Amino acid sequence: MPDKDVKTIRDLIWYQYAKIIGKSALGPEAKQNDYGFIKKTFLDFKNSSKEWSDILREDRQFVQSERKCIYCGRAEGLQWEHIVPKTIRVNEHCSSCERVQGIHNQIWACGDCNEIKKQKGLYTFWHERNPDDRKFYDHIPPLLEKKYLKTIYYCHECHGTLEASDLNGDGKLNVFDLDRCIVF
Repeated sequence: MPDKDVKTIRDLIWYQYAKIIGKSALGPEAKQNDYGFIKKTFLDFKNSSKEWSDILREDRQFVQSERKCIYCGRAEGLQWEHIVPKTIRVNEHCSSCERVQGIHNQIWACGDCNEIKKQKGLYTFWHERNPDDRKFYDHIPPLLEKKYLKTIYYCHECHGTLEASDLNGDGKLNVFDLDRCIVF
C-alpha cells in the first residue's frame, strides 16, 4: 500500500499526511495525477526539511466546521468522540496526557457511531464501516485523519514504536499498524 520508501511507523504517518496535503492542494485524484508532489512532500517530512502544522490548525478547522457526525454526517445526538480512544494505555501517563484526553483528539460523532467505534483505531473502524472499499484509507475525512495522525504520532513516540514496522504481524507495513499502538 505505501510507497517503497515508507519503512517505519513514522514514515507511514508522514506518508498519510503528505497524501492529505496532496489532495488539498491538487484535488482528490492527486495520488493518480501528480504522485511526485506527494512523494516530495513525504520525503521533505522524512528528511525534516518540512514540518506539519501545529494541531491548533485542525482545532480551528474543527471549530469552523459544520456540527455533524464526522463518520456518518448525522446532525442529531452528537457527542464528543476521542479519535484515539481516551482509554489508551501505552504507559501510565496516558490518562493525564493532554494530547489524548484534550480537545486536540476530539471530534463530533453521533451516539451510534461513537458506540460502534468504542476503542478502535481510526483505520480499523473506517475499514469496518467500508469493507468493500479497497482504498478506504484514501476516503477518510481529512480533518479527522489529520487530527488522528498528529495524536497517534505522539502515542507511538511514547511507546517507542516510531521506528518500528509491521506492528500487527501481518507481514507488511500498512495503516492498521498505526492503530496497533492503541491495543498494546
